[in-house]
Amino acid sequence: MTTRRRRVRQLQVGGGSGWVTDELAAEEPLEIRLDGEPLSVTMRTPGADFDLTVGFLVTEGIIAGADAIATMSMCPRAADASGEYNVVEVTLRRHRPDAAGARNFFMTSSCGVCGKASIDAVRTRSEYAVSEDPLSVDPALLATLPDALRAAQRMFTRTGGLHAAAIFNAAGDIMCVREDVGRHNAFDKVIGWAATQRLLPLTSHIILASGRASFELTQKALMAGIPLLAAVSAPSSLAVELAEESGMTLVGFLRGERMNVYTGHHRVQSASASSPRALSTGP
Repeated sequence: MTTRRRRVRQLQVGGGSGWVTDELAAEEPLEIRLDGEPLSVTMRTPGADFDLTVGFLVTEGIIAGADAIATMSMCPRAADASGEYNVVEVTLRRHRPDAAGARNFFMTSSCGVCGKASIDAVRTRSEYAVSEDPLSVDPALLATLPDALRAAQRMFTRTGGLHAAAIFNAAGDIMCVREDVGRHNAFDKVIGWAATQRLLPLTSHIILASGRASFELTQKALMAGIPLLAAVSAPSSLAVELAEESGMTLVGFLRGERMNVYTGHHRVQSASASSPRALSTGP
């Protein structure tokens, strides 16, 4: 169940009140167990839990793709009082003794890297290089992506409380959308979907974040071989640094007809103009 209903008292400034039913985005813990050992607990919106698990294992550098997984199942002994299953058990084809324990951590829905010891620990190196990816997109195409994502956010429309991530191909066709209370979970869910579809690396694809672009989201995109990360809000300084050193294109503030291209400018080229026009910054 991805939403919960609750009666709330609605007030208006200046007087007036009433009781209404509000629909809330569900938030539940999900424990990932790897080869019989606890690996991670993340606060997530239930749904697409296998995609989330596979995406997490890929973006943490534990596996390269879904082929590394022998079995994956929800643990029936871990159902809570509502009947939700909140433990996924994964068995790898080849046991990774260093995977569980050494990288055991807890993630909240707001921050995926809490509990990792240092920046060096999260600079997981991808098996896929994006610096030579031939992707080239028109700014006009990029400008259409946020509306396409918003139209596909069914849970956000009902609750107003979920982040989203979407994967697009080079033509701007939406391939997968996932929503979650955690932006990092939404990324793991779409990347996990791609991994289970045997689509990694996502050469010449675009991933779009409904909010800001953090260091961790940039890392996750790189781990999936995605050459262009776009966000409707701002990137962080570390996100820009990681994108630049990796040869990724990072676009922020993708709203309306304007956007900021922070790195990888050569991939964002207008088909109708031979050179970029200067934008006025004054009144």
